[in-house]
Amino acid sequence: MATAEVPPPEEPVLQEDDPKTILQQRLRTVLLGLPSFFKFSNHISGVNATDLYSLNGLLGASIEGQVVKALNQQRALWDPDDEWLGYTFERQSQAFPDVRLVRKGASTDGIEIALGIELKGWFLLSKEGEPSFRFTTTAAACADHDLLVVVPWYLDNVLSGSPVAGEPFVASAKWAAEYRNYYWQHVRRTNASTDIASPSGAKPYPAKADLIADVPAVDGGKNFGRVARAEGLMTDWIRTTNQTEVLGIRIEDWFLFLKMHSDQADPSDITLKLYEEVLRAKDGQAKRQAVKAYQSLMGLLDAYGVDG
Repeated sequence: MATAEVPPPEEPVLQEDDPKTILQQRLRTVLLGLPSFFKFSNHISGVNATDLYSLNGLLGASIEGQVVKALNQQRALWDPDDEWLGYTFERQSQAFPDVRLVRKGASTDGIEIALGIELKGWFLLSKEGEPSFRFTTTAAACADHDLLVVVPWYLDNVLSGSPVAGEPFVASAKWAAEYRNYYWQHVRRTNASTDIASPSGAKPYPAKADLIADVPAVDGGKNFGRVARAEGLMTDWIRTTNQTEVLGIRIEDWFLFLKMHSDQADPSDITLKLYEEVLRAKDGQAKRQAVKAYQSLMGLLDAYGVDG
Protein backbone atom coordinates (compact mmCIF):
# COMPACT_ATOMS: atom_id res chain seq x y z
CA MET A 1 0.00 0.00 0.00
CA ALA A 2 1.38 3.39 -0.99
CA THR A 3 2.16 6.01 1.64
CA ALA A 4 2.77 9.75 1.55
CA GLU A 5 6.18 9.60 3.28
CA VAL A 6 7.99 10.90 0.19
CA PRO A 7 7.78 14.72 -0.07
CA PRO A 8 5.79 16.06 -3.01
CA PRO A 9 7.65 17.55 -5.98
CA GLU A 10 8.07 21.29 -6.36
CA GLU A 11 7.87 23.49 -9.44
CA PRO A 12 11.15 23.91 -11.37
CA VAL A 13 13.44 26.64 -10.11
CA LEU A 14 13.77 29.15 -12.94
CA GLN A 15 16.56 31.67 -13.39
CA GLU A 16 15.10 35.08 -12.58
CA ASP A 17 17.06 36.91 -15.30
CA ASP A 18 16.23 34.38 -18.02
CA PRO A 19 14.08 36.10 -20.71
CA LYS A 20 11.89 33.00 -20.85
CA THR A 21 11.26 33.23 -17.10
CA ILE A 22 10.13 36.85 -17.41
CA LEU A 23 7.96 35.87 -20.39
CA GLN A 24 6.37 33.01 -18.50
CA GLN A 25 5.60 35.21 -15.49
CA ARG A 26 3.87 37.74 -17.73
CA LEU A 27 1.91 34.99 -19.47
CA ARG A 28 0.73 33.64 -16.13
CA THR A 29 -0.67 37.08 -15.31
CA VAL A 30 -2.37 37.35 -18.70
CA LEU A 31 -3.85 33.87 -18.39
CA LEU A 32 -5.27 34.57 -14.94
CA GLY A 33 -6.98 37.64 -16.41
CA LEU A 34 -8.34 35.60 -19.32
CA PRO A 35 -12.05 36.09 -18.49
CA SER A 36 -11.79 39.79 -19.36
CA PHE A 37 -10.03 39.06 -22.69
CA PHE A 38 -12.13 36.10 -23.81
CA LYS A 39 -14.45 36.82 -26.75
CA PHE A 40 -16.84 34.28 -28.26
CA SER A 41 -19.62 35.71 -30.41
CA ASN A 42 -21.53 32.49 -31.11
CA HIS A 43 -24.85 32.12 -29.29
CA ILE A 44 -25.85 28.60 -28.23
CA SER A 45 -29.53 27.73 -27.90
CA GLY A 46 -31.96 24.88 -28.38
CA VAL A 47 -29.95 22.34 -26.35
CA ASN A 48 -31.97 20.19 -23.95
CA ALA A 49 -30.90 20.75 -20.36
CA THR A 50 -30.10 17.06 -19.95
CA ASP A 51 -27.85 17.14 -23.05
CA LEU A 52 -25.74 20.12 -22.00
CA TYR A 53 -22.77 17.92 -21.12
CA SER A 54 -22.30 17.20 -24.85
CA LEU A 55 -21.20 20.81 -25.40
CA ASN A 56 -17.75 19.95 -24.08
CA GLY A 57 -17.08 17.80 -27.13
CA LEU A 58 -18.84 20.10 -29.58
CA LEU A 59 -17.25 23.37 -28.49
CA GLY A 60 -14.08 22.27 -26.71
CA ALA A 61 -11.75 22.86 -29.67
CA SER A 62 -13.37 26.24 -30.44
CA ILE A 63 -12.96 27.37 -26.83
CA GLU A 64 -9.28 26.44 -26.86
CA GLY A 65 -8.88 28.22 -30.19
CA GLN A 66 -10.36 31.37 -28.68
CA VAL A 67 -7.81 31.21 -25.85
CA VAL A 68 -4.96 31.15 -28.38
CA LYS A 69 -6.52 34.07 -30.23
CA ALA A 70 -6.85 36.03 -26.97
CA LEU A 71 -3.17 35.42 -26.13
CA ASN A 72 -2.03 36.74 -29.50
CA GLN A 73 -4.29 39.78 -29.16
CA GLN A 74 -2.78 40.61 -25.74
CA ARG A 75 0.81 40.72 -26.97
CA ALA A 76 1.31 44.17 -25.43
CA LEU A 77 0.86 42.61 -21.98
CA TRP A 78 3.27 39.70 -22.30
CA ASP A 79 5.79 41.40 -24.59
CA PRO A 80 5.68 45.11 -23.67
CA ASP A 81 9.28 45.70 -24.77
CA ASP A 82 9.02 43.87 -28.11
CA GLU A 83 11.57 41.25 -27.06
CA TRP A 84 9.62 38.47 -28.78
CA LEU A 85 8.85 40.10 -32.11
CA GLY A 86 8.04 37.53 -34.77
CA TYR A 87 6.75 35.00 -32.24
CA THR A 88 3.08 33.97 -32.26
CA PHE A 89 1.04 31.37 -30.43
CA GLU A 90 -0.03 28.46 -32.60
CA ARG A 91 -2.24 25.51 -31.74
CA GLN A 92 -1.37 21.98 -32.91
CA SER A 93 -3.94 19.54 -31.58
CA GLN A 94 -1.85 16.39 -32.18
CA ALA A 95 1.39 17.71 -30.68
CA PHE A 96 2.70 18.26 -27.16
CA PRO A 97 2.40 20.87 -25.91
CA ASP A 98 -0.58 21.69 -28.11
CA VAL A 99 0.02 25.46 -28.01
CA ARG A 100 3.48 26.76 -28.76
CA LEU A 101 4.96 30.25 -28.94
CA VAL A 102 6.96 29.98 -32.16
CA ARG A 103 8.95 31.99 -34.67
CA LYS A 104 9.13 30.48 -38.14
CA GLY A 105 12.19 30.52 -40.37
CA ALA A 106 14.44 31.24 -37.38
CA SER A 107 16.65 28.13 -37.44
CA THR A 108 17.86 25.27 -39.60
CA ASP A 109 14.71 23.37 -38.63
CA GLY A 110 12.59 26.27 -39.87
CA ILE A 111 11.02 27.00 -36.48
CA GLU A 112 12.10 28.22 -33.05
CA ILE A 113 10.03 27.50 -29.94
CA ALA A 114 10.11 29.87 -26.96
CA LEU A 115 7.79 27.87 -24.69
CA GLY A 116 4.67 25.75 -24.79
CA ILE A 117 1.25 25.53 -23.15
CA GLU A 118 -0.68 22.29 -22.80
CA LEU A 119 -4.18 23.76 -23.04
CA LYS A 120 -7.36 22.05 -21.86
CA GLY A 121 -10.95 23.27 -21.64
CA TRP A 122 -13.43 22.26 -18.94
CA PHE A 123 -17.15 22.79 -19.45
CA LEU A 124 -18.41 23.31 -15.90
CA LEU A 125 -21.64 21.38 -16.47
CA SER A 126 -19.97 18.31 -17.99
CA LYS A 127 -20.98 14.95 -16.53
CA GLU A 128 -17.96 14.43 -14.29
CA GLY A 129 -18.16 17.68 -12.31
CA GLU A 130 -14.39 17.99 -12.74
CA PRO A 131 -11.90 18.15 -15.64
CA SER A 132 -11.92 14.74 -17.31
CA PHE A 133 -8.86 14.95 -19.57
CA ARG A 134 -5.86 12.68 -19.12
CA PHE A 135 -2.36 14.11 -18.90
CA THR A 136 0.13 11.25 -19.26
CA THR A 137 3.14 13.09 -20.72
CA THR A 138 6.40 12.22 -19.00
CA ALA A 139 8.17 15.04 -17.15
CA ALA A 140 11.25 14.77 -19.39
CA ALA A 141 9.15 15.89 -22.37
CA CYS A 142 8.21 19.14 -20.59
CA ALA A 143 10.53 22.13 -20.79
CA ASP A 144 11.02 23.99 -17.51
CA HIS A 145 9.04 26.99 -18.78
CA ASP A 146 6.12 25.03 -20.25
CA LEU A 147 2.70 25.42 -18.64
CA LEU A 148 -0.39 23.29 -18.10
CA VAL A 149 -3.48 25.50 -18.42
CA VAL A 150 -7.08 24.40 -17.82
CA VAL A 151 -9.76 26.90 -18.83
CA PRO A 152 -13.21 26.50 -17.20
CA TRP A 153 -16.19 27.80 -19.17
CA TYR A 154 -19.96 27.94 -19.09
CA LEU A 155 -22.86 29.55 -20.97
CA ASP A 156 -23.82 32.98 -19.65
CA ASN A 157 -27.49 31.94 -19.34
CA VAL A 158 -26.57 28.44 -18.12
CA LEU A 159 -28.82 26.60 -20.58
CA SER A 160 -28.09 28.92 -23.51
CA GLY A 161 -26.11 32.00 -24.47
CA SER A 162 -22.45 32.68 -25.25
CA PRO A 163 -19.49 30.86 -23.66
CA VAL A 164 -17.84 32.67 -20.75
CA ALA A 165 -14.38 31.77 -19.45
CA GLY A 166 -13.57 31.50 -15.77
CA GLU A 167 -10.21 31.93 -14.06
CA PRO A 168 -7.97 29.12 -15.35
CA PHE A 169 -5.68 26.71 -13.58
CA VAL A 170 -2.09 27.60 -14.45
CA ALA A 171 0.91 25.52 -13.36
CA SER A 172 4.25 24.19 -14.56
CA ALA A 173 3.63 21.27 -16.94
CA LYS A 174 6.77 19.51 -15.67
CA TRP A 175 5.60 19.86 -12.06
CA ALA A 176 2.12 18.55 -12.97
CA ALA A 177 3.67 15.47 -14.61
CA GLU A 178 5.90 14.84 -11.59
CA TYR A 179 3.04 15.41 -9.13
CA ARG A 180 0.78 13.03 -11.08
CA ASN A 181 3.38 10.28 -10.71
CA TYR A 182 3.97 11.19 -7.05
CA TYR A 183 0.26 10.86 -6.33
CA TRP A 184 0.06 7.56 -8.20
CA GLN A 185 3.01 6.02 -6.38
CA HIS A 186 2.96 7.58 -2.90
CA VAL A 187 -0.47 8.98 -2.02
CA ARG A 188 -3.35 6.92 -3.40
CA ARG A 189 -4.31 3.82 -1.45
CA THR A 190 -3.76 0.59 -3.34
CA ASN A 191 -2.32 -2.90 -2.92
CA ALA A 192 -1.43 -3.13 -6.62
CA SER A 193 1.92 -2.26 -8.16
CA THR A 194 2.58 1.48 -8.36
CA ASP A 195 5.46 1.16 -10.83
CA ILE A 196 5.52 3.55 -13.77
CA ALA A 197 7.48 3.02 -16.98
CA SER A 198 8.88 6.19 -18.55
CA PRO A 199 9.96 6.33 -22.21
CA SER A 200 13.68 6.65 -22.83
CA GLY A 201 15.02 9.58 -24.81
CA ALA A 202 12.01 11.82 -24.21
CA LYS A 203 12.80 15.52 -24.61
CA PRO A 204 10.90 18.83 -24.88
CA TYR A 205 8.94 19.65 -28.02
CA PRO A 206 8.81 16.11 -29.37
CA ALA A 207 7.68 15.11 -32.84
CA LYS A 208 4.20 13.63 -33.17
CA ALA A 209 5.56 10.08 -33.52
CA ASP A 210 7.81 10.26 -30.43
CA LEU A 211 6.92 8.18 -27.38
CA ILE A 212 6.36 10.58 -24.47
CA ALA A 213 3.72 8.95 -22.24
CA ASP A 214 4.36 7.46 -18.81
CA VAL A 215 2.68 4.06 -18.50
CA PRO A 216 1.66 2.53 -15.13
CA ALA A 217 2.25 -1.16 -14.51
CA VAL A 218 -1.35 -1.57 -13.32
CA ASP A 219 -4.28 0.70 -14.19
CA GLY A 220 -7.45 -1.35 -14.06
CA GLY A 221 -9.69 1.70 -13.76
CA LYS A 222 -7.93 3.67 -16.51
CA ASN A 223 -7.39 6.53 -14.06
CA PHE A 224 -3.72 7.24 -14.62
CA GLY A 225 -3.37 10.76 -15.97
CA ARG A 226 -6.68 11.96 -14.53
CA VAL A 227 -4.90 14.84 -12.81
CA ALA A 228 -8.16 16.27 -11.50
CA ARG A 229 -8.28 13.24 -9.18
CA ALA A 230 -4.71 13.65 -7.94
CA GLU A 231 -5.40 15.10 -4.50
CA GLY A 232 -3.40 18.28 -4.01
CA LEU A 233 -2.68 19.09 -7.65
CA MET A 234 -5.73 21.13 -8.65
CA THR A 235 -8.11 20.15 -5.86
CA ASP A 236 -8.50 23.62 -4.34
CA TRP A 237 -8.93 25.24 -7.75
CA ILE A 238 -11.70 22.81 -8.71
CA ARG A 239 -13.49 23.44 -5.42
CA THR A 240 -13.24 27.22 -5.83
CA THR A 241 -14.30 27.13 -9.49
CA ASN A 242 -17.41 25.12 -8.64
CA GLN A 243 -18.46 28.00 -6.36
CA THR A 244 -18.78 30.29 -9.39
CA GLU A 245 -22.24 31.86 -9.44
CA VAL A 246 -24.20 32.01 -12.69
CA LEU A 247 -27.57 33.79 -12.54
CA GLY A 248 -27.20 33.89 -8.76
CA ILE A 249 -26.74 30.13 -8.29
CA ARG A 250 -23.48 28.25 -7.76
CA ILE A 251 -22.25 26.04 -10.60
CA GLU A 252 -22.15 23.04 -8.26
CA ASP A 253 -25.88 23.50 -7.57
CA TRP A 254 -26.67 23.74 -11.29
CA PHE A 255 -24.57 20.60 -11.79
CA LEU A 256 -26.40 18.63 -9.09
CA PHE A 257 -29.77 19.72 -10.41
CA LEU A 258 -29.01 18.69 -13.98
CA LYS A 259 -27.38 15.44 -12.84
CA MET A 260 -30.58 14.49 -11.01
CA HIS A 261 -32.51 14.77 -14.26
CA SER A 262 -29.89 13.07 -16.37
CA ASP A 263 -30.24 10.04 -14.12
CA GLN A 264 -33.90 9.86 -15.25
CA ALA A 265 -35.24 9.97 -11.71
CA ASP A 266 -38.92 10.45 -11.03
CA PRO A 267 -39.73 14.23 -11.02
CA SER A 268 -41.44 13.94 -7.63
CA ASP A 269 -38.30 12.33 -6.16
CA ILE A 270 -36.19 15.16 -7.58
CA THR A 271 -38.41 17.78 -5.96
CA LEU A 272 -38.20 15.95 -2.63
CA LYS A 273 -34.41 15.75 -2.78
CA LEU A 274 -34.13 19.46 -3.49
CA TYR A 275 -36.44 20.30 -0.60
CA GLU A 276 -34.45 18.04 1.72
CA GLU A 277 -31.35 20.11 0.91
CA VAL A 278 -33.16 23.16 2.26
CA LEU A 279 -34.09 21.34 5.46
CA ARG A 280 -30.52 20.08 6.00
CA ALA A 281 -29.00 23.57 5.85
CA LYS A 282 -27.62 24.33 9.33
CA ASP A 283 -27.17 28.07 9.69
CA GLY A 284 -29.27 30.96 8.49
CA GLN A 285 -27.01 31.97 5.61
CA ALA A 286 -26.79 28.41 4.30
CA LYS A 287 -30.54 27.99 4.62
CA ARG A 288 -31.24 31.23 2.74
CA GLN A 289 -28.84 30.14 -0.01
CA ALA A 290 -30.51 26.72 -0.20
CA VAL A 291 -33.97 28.30 -0.38
CA LYS A 292 -32.79 30.64 -3.15
CA ALA A 293 -31.38 27.72 -5.11
CA TYR A 294 -34.50 25.65 -4.48
CA GLN A 295 -36.82 28.39 -5.73
CA SER A 296 -34.71 29.04 -8.82
CA LEU A 297 -34.46 25.38 -9.65
CA MET A 298 -38.19 24.95 -9.21
CA GLY A 299 -38.55 27.70 -11.77
CA LEU A 300 -36.49 25.61 -14.15
CA LEU A 301 -38.77 22.64 -13.53
CA ASP A 302 -41.75 24.77 -14.55
CA ALA A 303 -39.91 26.13 -17.60
CA TYR A 304 -39.25 22.62 -18.82
CA GLY A 305 -42.77 21.46 -18.15
CA VAL A 306 -41.84 19.13 -15.31
CA ASP A 307 -44.58 18.61 -12.75
CA GLY A 308 -42.95 19.06 -9.35
